[in-house]
Amino acid sequence: MNLTNTYSLFGLVLPVWLLISAGFLVSFLITYISIPPIIKISKFRSLYDIPNERASHNNKVPLLGGLSLFSGFTISSIIFSLPGGSSDIRFLLGGLIILLFLGLKDDIMMLDPKKKLMGQVLAASIIVILGDIRVTSFHSVFGIESIGYVPSVLFTIFLFLLLINAFNLIDGVDGLSSSIGIFASLVFGSWFILTGHYNDGILCFSLAGSLISYFIFNVFGKINKIFMGDTGAMITGVVIAFFATKFLDLENSVEPELRFLSAPAIAFGILFLPLFDTLRIVIIRLFSGKSPFQADRRHIHHLILKFGFTHLQVTLILLSFNLLILIAMFFLQPLGSLVDILIVLIFASVLSVCLGYILKKRGSLDIL
Repeated sequence: MNLTNTYSLFGLVLPVWLLISAGFLVSFLITYISIPPIIKISKFRSLYDIPNERASHNNKVPLLGGLSLFSGFTISSIIFSLPGGSSDIRFLLGGLIILLFLGLKDDIMMLDPKKKLMGQVLAASIIVILGDIRVTSFHSVFGIESIGYVPSVLFTIFLFLLLINAFNLIDGVDGLSSSIGIFASLVFGSWFILTGHYNDGILCFSLAGSLISYFIFNVFGKINKIFMGDTGAMITGVVIAFFATKFLDLENSVEPELRFLSAPAIAFGILFLPLFDTLRIVIIRLFSGKSPFQADRRHIHHLILKFGFTHLQVTLILLSFNLLILIAMFFLQPLGSLVDILIVLIFASVLSVCLGYILKKRGSLDIL
């Protein structure tokens, strides 16, 4: 890592640390400035998230925050991307534009789930196939190292779809989806910078800046409160999936002292909450004889809300838990990725069942 490395941008020779900082600041400011007018337009056109029996809020709230996230991240990324990194960004932006229009239509008019899934597959395919952004190694999980092109493409598209929808599923209390996005962006971004992949680091810190700006309005806004909607959740999910894929693909090529013993476990630890809650909720719905796509109030954040915590407290509790899981993953690396992940999954599952049992005994939960 050498943050004093310089690059020519706008005819100026600038150090990489300044470009990273500028990417963060510009994305933060664009998002911050764009949210109030988006709220005014939402109110004028009555584009609200209307509370229902599954909602965790009581008031109508504008839900086009995803538009501000898209603006802040994409503009900053285009401006500050380094020479040689434009190809990745080009295909990532292609996928983002598809998800932007897909999400806006879903937020405003409600979209058929099958059409929504088809749009997500198209967006992921553009990034994975045309951009050649793929997981090319399983890092010895199940004894598998490198994988062929077709399995690599299929697995990576699945990973993108999983994270796109996982971030949507955890967007049930104020600040949760955005805070996990901030956490993941900063962790991945720090690793990219340490390993000299500065362009990816700029993208990470640009996303973090945009999400932090949104977080302020979403959590602390009263008059100017806003939700990211499906648009923002899908945009956050696909960009984080892009970072996770790049991390897993590049990890084998960095200097030995900067490699992890169990890179898949570390990636899982960074994204533990959305991945675990998605796995957990799908299993619960299937065992209950319901469709895994049928919405309910059985998510982890709903369980913790029932203990009387505020939205911000729930977000901080779950973010702290995600951090502890990542730390545990780091120290369990010598056991191997598969054992590492299984241990943490079992621990989290037991804890989840205990929470449900306590709530059921208290009469706060009808069905586990």
